[in-house]
Amino acid sequence: MSSAVRLDTEHATQNLARIIARLVQPGDCILLSGPLGAGKSVFARAFLRAVCQDEALEVPSPTYTLVQTYAAPMCGLSHFDLWRLSGPDELEELGWDEARDGIVLVEWPERLEDLTPKSALHLTLSVLPDGTRHGVVSGWSDRLTRYVLSEEL
Repeated sequence: MSSAVRLDTEHATQNLARIIARLVQPGDCILLSGPLGAGKSVFARAFLRAVCQDEALEVPSPTYTLVQTYAAPMCGLSHFDLWRLSGPDELEELGWDEARDGIVLVEWPERLEDLTPKSALHLTLSVLPDGTRHGVVSGWSDRLTRYVLSEEL
């Protein structure tokens, strides 16, 4: 299943992140794609704060560290930024296999190549020429329904 959502404001992107955070379970992977400025950081920050149940949580970008880990109430949570990764071979050093026991959020997931989990939720953010932001959500058809995505963003 694939659904498009309009994300007119940062608030809408944050609300989408909170909706998805309510659905995650240990072992889940969320793949976050899109160009610079599309809202990946806004989504990631809101998602991590929601899963960790801490709206004041400090959420640094993992661009240089490549991975940031968090202790969420339900399990460990890892935020990977693979922009600087040359390929999936480097993921072992970052603790990818161990992180998969918890929840992982991955920016620039195309670098995963063959390690891309088949059961992952894919969120692709884009900015149209008129400046409107959109998201396309695919996967998790057993959990993610059109009803959930039609909630007020």
